Amino acid sequence: MEIPHFGIPPELARRMSMAEQHEYLRTRLSRRRTLVTAGAVASGLLTGCGSGSRSGQSGATATGSPSPSTSKAPGSFITPFGRHLAFGSDPKTQMRISWQVPLAVKKPYVRVGPRPDDLGRKVEAELRDLHTPELKGVRAAVDQYYLHAALDGLRPDTTYYYGVGHEGFDPASPGHRSTIASFRTAPASPPKRFVFTAFGDQGVGEEAALNDRLLLRQDPAFHLHAGDICYADPTGKGKESDVFDAGQWDRFLKQTEPVARSVPWMVTTGNHDMEAWYSPDGYGGQLARFSLPDSGFDARTAPGVYAFTYGNVGVVALDANDVSYEIPANYGYTEGRQTKWLERKLGELRAAKDVDFIVVYFHHCAYSTSTHASDGGVRAEWLPLFAKHEVDLVINGHNHVYERTDAVKNGEVGRPVPVGGTTDPRRDGIVYVTAGGGGKELYGFPDGVKESYEGNTADRESVATFRWTKSQDTKAESVQWSRVRYRGFSFLSVEAESGAAPRLKVSALASSGERIDHFEVRRGA
Repeated sequence: MEIPHFGIPPELARRMSMAEQHEYLRTRLSRRRTLVTAGAVASGLLTGCGSGSRSGQSGATATGSPSPSTSKAPGSFITPFGRHLAFGSDPKTQMRISWQVPLAVKKPYVRVGPRPDDLGRKVEAELRDLHTPELKGVRAAVDQYYLHAALDGLRPDTTYYYGVGHEGFDPASPGHRSTIASFRTAPASPPKRFVFTAFGDQGVGEEAALNDRLLLRQDPAFHLHAGDICYADPTGKGKESDVFDAGQWDRFLKQTEPVARSVPWMVTTGNHDMEAWYSPDGYGGQLARFSLPDSGFDARTAPGVYAFTYGNVGVVALDANDVSYEIPANYGYTEGRQTKWLERKLGELRAAKDVDFIVVYFHHCAYSTSTHASDGGVRAEWLPLFAKHEVDLVINGHNHVYERTDAVKNGEVGRPVPVGGTTDPRRDGIVYVTAGGGGKELYGFPDGVKESYEGNTADRESVATFRWTKSQDTKAESVQWSRVRYRGFSFLSVEAESGAAPRLKVSALASSGERIDHFEVRRGA
């Protein structure tokens, strides 16, 4: 059965990009104020802390809903929720604090200080409100209110305590001190060791919450979320016709808060994060909900593209919707600018004297044999740059499994990397990890292909799979690089060590806590 396109004739919708569909509906439905928010986002009204907007510019709203300066809601009855952290462009001195309130509030702010009982510094916050229009018979209208504060000028390697509030709700008051949380800035020089975690495709549910609790036990310095964050859009085609539940974001942020309030939660965009109701490129919702680093790319139009350095690891986030052959709703939307930025950024990181390792993460898989298999667009656009600049580790989501390659060089196995093995990217090529077991319903592997993981390794075998082509067709391929395969909920834990013999100790942990894979990346191994 063909999904209705809510006002767009199906034969027309099939030929339209996401931006074209957005403009069509925005024009036809403007009398009902359905897509006013989208126009505000597209014109730059909803800019983020990380994009250089003025902190505290809370009077400008996008939907005509109450601003903090005009809301009549009693602030004492409005409780913040959904706190989540993100680094600014310099993790040593910058942190971005974001949260949500159920109604617009007056004078939102963050209190911050060196102790829970000393929150003397007060930083104004910015409101970004988001309107999701009603669709009769499908959903009611939803108004959401997100708040963001930019903390700059922090001291490296320092624990800070903070509380979020507004007029009528003071986190420093006796009744609200239980809401105080903490974070720690990055060290000024590379620490001897630190840990970060990663997964993609999380959603909302018991397994997603369990993964959050387990990764918090790793005491990570930060977490990488490789896209498909909450599945408010479960269809994932980047179309105006996609079923959409804005309330899923409320549930997700509540679920994630116990970990994201203290661990910087660094997200990028997947196909399910192209929420076409808000802006022509589908990222208006993400701009409202997250503040991410400004790394020289345009954070207002591509919020999932940025980089930061923590210790001896340079981290690069990319938006693979821009190059995906499989799901082309946003194909080419940066007109090649993202790839040019990537080449420049990888060159800068490889030349940086304190950076030993470069880790790149994005959603669509470069190498996988599971349901979505491999995206030929990712391979064509980015893999030559990864090889040129000797990227050390690539992390993807999209396929809801754990799968890990050998070291891949020129599209072939450069060096086998069994469980417990070691590789040097300068010599062997790059290991690609699909960490898509973040919590959403699981996928499988091709018929007859056995799982193979620590404690349950299968004999070496070729795997019959496919890759997506530019014509949106699939091309069969038989591959030898699929080394580890696990069909279960899981996440990645990476321990970075600096010094005379730097290394990345990469482990994959199942939701039971059992290790299912581990290997090391060494430069000069």
